[in-house]
Amino acid sequence: MSRKLRAYLYASAAAGLWSVASTSSFAAPCTGPGAPTTTETKCLTAIQIPGNPLQSFDISWVNPKRAEMYFADRSNAGVDVIDTQTLKWKRLLPGFKGAVHNLNGTVNNNISGPDGVVSHGRWLYAGDGNSTLKVFDLDGASTAVVSVSTGGTTRLDEMALTPNGKLLVAANNAEDPPFATLFTANGNAARNSVSIIARITVDQALMPSGAGLSLEQPTWDRTTRRFFNSIPIIANNPAGCNYGQLSGPITCHGGVLVIDPKTVTGPITQLGAFNPATNTGVIALNGCSPNGATVGPDANILLGCTPQNNPNDVIQLVINAIHKKQIPIADITGSDEVWFNAGDDRYYTGSSRNCKVFPPPGGNCATASQQAAVLGVIDARSNRLIETVPQSSGSHSVAADSKRNLIFVPQAAPVSVVIGGDTTPVGAGLCGQATNGCVAVFQHKIRGKDDDDDDERDDVAQN
Repeated sequence: MSRKLRAYLYASAAAGLWSVASTSSFAAPCTGPGAPTTTETKCLTAIQIPGNPLQSFDISWVNPKRAEMYFADRSNAGVDVIDTQTLKWKRLLPGFKGAVHNLNGTVNNNISGPDGVVSHGRWLYAGDGNSTLKVFDLDGASTAVVSVSTGGTTRLDEMALTPNGKLLVAANNAEDPPFATLFTANGNAARNSVSIIARITVDQALMPSGAGLSLEQPTWDRTTRRFFNSIPIIANNPAGCNYGQLSGPITCHGGVLVIDPKTVTGPITQLGAFNPATNTGVIALNGCSPNGATVGPDANILLGCTPQNNPNDVIQLVINAIHKKQIPIADITGSDEVWFNAGDDRYYTGSSRNCKVFPPPGGNCATASQQAAVLGVIDARSNRLIETVPQSSGSHSVAADSKRNLIFVPQAAPVSVVIGGDTTPVGAGLCGQATNGCVAVFQHKIRGKDDDDDDERDDVAQN
């Protein structure tokens, strides 16, 4: 823990910010029923989010150099900005569609926003529910400087940047068929110049229309200089499988789309099965139907597989960007966003559908009663699960500050407050007095290391 962080936590406790009167029925953050007490990854505190209770939120992102965490808060129709040094909410970047509700009060994710979020330097990029990319100058006003349409009718979802911040890929996951868009981004420029380069589609032999197939989280691999984009389900993996064209459970596994931005030209570039000669196209995956993707050490990419897509896919999977070897990771599944933290060489997974009990080979944990939300912690060098940390139900978003080794996980408000909210005691244990949900802050303390501001390591392998 850094000296500044220790001082902040001590001062907050002394001021009574987390204290609770003995007559109160609420616990302090990280101490109530359901809060983890035996995990190596410790719950440190909870950051309260002003405004509407957290019913619906999506992707999180951290910029360690700015000491800021951002997350897509549909419940308040904006991107929340959190200071990762003081662990305080700073402001909201507004102007999004917000949570669009169905008649029964649940949220229609396909047309709600914000969704995907990334940043580089002073520029933040976020997708909205109306297929637009909104660009914010973090050194300027809180309103978007531009909104660029990708030409769809549903949300612009998860996205990834190159390390220099000059190219961005973002997926329209809910279109039929889905597509990605390659943009020029602002890098370190002082003025905005975002524009569309091309739309990227997948051959319908792999992703037939009419079956609700999707593109999910992309990431950038600096070794091969390619984007790797998760595809939850592709046709004929294995041959004759059900990708949605038949009744009954999905039996097809997913893939990962490899994109070389140098070969993408407008207005549309279509990619098919993987071509080793060009190192582009769709790689079929073994036993994985991924939502998440993040680049770790040695050009390895963690893919967040989930039984939400294929009931039998109950692993996480690492694929090497160079030689394409696939390594399964057991005892963790159900992930949406995944994140590599270069500060401790660990992957963190937002696993809202982890198996309570892992089935024998060929089995599944397909039903909600068989699943629970956890924060997965994986050693990125050995590709082995370290632990799982309980989270509020539906917890699927995660990002880490690599300079401070802090992990941020948004938590939904309880079901007594919002439709579809947390049905467990875990969220209350993490959030403490808050009944609106929160962002729980976890810490992995490295023995003998003081994670202070002079630690200049960055999440270089992150998108």
